[in-house]
Amino acid sequence: QVQLVESGGGLVQAGGSLRLSCAASRSIFSINVMDWYRQAPGKQRELVAGITSGGRKYYTDSVKGRFTISRDNAKNTVYLQMNRLKPEDTAVYYCKASDNFNDYWGQGTQVTVSS
Repeated sequence: QVQLVESGGGLVQAGGSLRLSCAASRSIFSINVMDWYRQAPGKQRELVAGITSGGRKYYTDSVKGRFTISRDNAKNTVYLQMNRLKPEDTAVYYCKASDNFNDYWGQGTQVTVSS
């Protein structure tokens, strides 16, 4: 089992930046993949970015060049640095951890980008 707690969301103007954090309740060394998802009102949850235990990163096309995912195994934390934010980035952002047995989700953090 692992509990995930997201933080760092908030209200920001278009063009601004936010850094989201996802803190795990135990070591993420054995976690295969850590992902960030988001869900806007009336839309399906979508994968935003992910990072594997080997450090491979991937992003959805709409955030490439603007968002950066990273993980700090020593702090059991995954980050999502979001730059040049757009109103269409407004959503609840969720962290997900996947090990060999299960997927674990955090409770989400709201990101609102004003135009």
